[in-house]
Amino acid sequence: MPTRKRKLGRGVALVGAGMSKFGAFKDKNSRELMVEAYQELIKSVDKGLNPKDIQAMYEGNGSSDLFENQIHTAPIMASWLGLVPIAATRIEDACASGGVALRQGVIAIASGLYDVVLVTGVEKMTDLPTEKVTDILAAASDVVYEAPAGFTFPGLYAAMATAYMAKYGAVPEDFMRVGIKNHENGALNPKAQFGSISDLMKSRIARAKERGQPVPTWKDEMDFMRDPVANPVVAWPMRLFDCSPISDGAACALLVSEDIAKNFTDEPIYIRGSGQASDHALHERASLSSVNAAQLAAKEAYDMAGVKPSDIRIAEVHDCFTIAEVMATEDLGFFAPGKGASCASEGYTKRNGPKPINTSGGLKSKGHPVGASGVGQVVEVWSQMRKRAGARQVTGDVPLALAHNVGATGGTCTVHIFERR
Repeated sequence: MPTRKRKLGRGVALVGAGMSKFGAFKDKNSRELMVEAYQELIKSVDKGLNPKDIQAMYEGNGSSDLFENQIHTAPIMASWLGLVPIAATRIEDACASGGVALRQGVIAIASGLYDVVLVTGVEKMTDLPTEKVTDILAAASDVVYEAPAGFTFPGLYAAMATAYMAKYGAVPEDFMRVGIKNHENGALNPKAQFGSISDLMKSRIARAKERGQPVPTWKDEMDFMRDPVANPVVAWPMRLFDCSPISDGAACALLVSEDIAKNFTDEPIYIRGSGQASDHALHERASLSSVNAAQLAAKEAYDMAGVKPSDIRIAEVHDCFTIAEVMATEDLGFFAPGKGASCASEGYTKRNGPKPINTSGGLKSKGHPVGASGVGQVVEVWSQMRKRAGARQVTGDVPLALAHNVGATGGTCTVHIFERR
């Protein structure tokens, strides 16, 4: 049977978005974080939102059952948002839970089932010790063949980084520069968990002086990143600042059918393309230096939108580790295979570069509450395309943007393309 080009049954628009601050919040639970994100979303809808107009909610959530000992979270969140009795569905697809929830919302509207859908993502991770969180996250790998061999996610992505370096001649400093760039962007994002590497260096120097300890003599950010004490190896070549943090946070996006979008705002953002694909567990793949699911999801989204990688002005990509951003920029067609690392090192992906990547700070600096990350990317796209990103706003118009969300090592990937007309 011939493959048919996929298309949306009717147009879908983004008319509001909001998020909580990402970070570590001992005094807040996931419900309170969700309320914070939802309240910001309501404020973002230019012409106002009557909550009674929302017909369904799709919630991305990775592991509330393990992080918080709470299952069946979607109706609980709907209750806290005052949305009962609408249909409320939890989506679990590891770190891609938010992106898959977004896609389900798009499908629900494009099919004609609903006209107004709330897409949410939430995770509360920091109540548990790091060792326990690491074990929970490792359950998103293959627990029959990978986890028993001792693999955690830093180890799995280190294997991918090692394969990439061996194939293309990249060096650890290429990945370090990605981390520095994303922390620079995160410093300009009031919702981000962490700021710049330079600010971190200053605080550590000040703390050493205050405590009468030896004062570090780093010459620059790269000197700090090479320091085995300040930036220790987690799983070579991935060091501490190559890894995204453990985070709490929530994010929301409001989707409506295109024909009613201007009832909510005169500046809607339209979803031109949506793609999703799956892949084998990492140990079964032919290549460790690319993610086939990302390439396939991207092709589906590009074909649906009728655009090319070169048409995309900005992208939020899934940088759970710095190597993940490098591979994503190649899988999405922005750079040729093997060129993502060098292009990042040469500044192509900086906020003022020709292809800005992760202006929000990415998962690396903004934070990575796994169920919320994919929806958090949409919040940044919404802000940038409407020129409301403050100090991190890119120059010029953003007619097309892309969001790329990955589950685990690429077992799931979603790609969405957004248009401002």
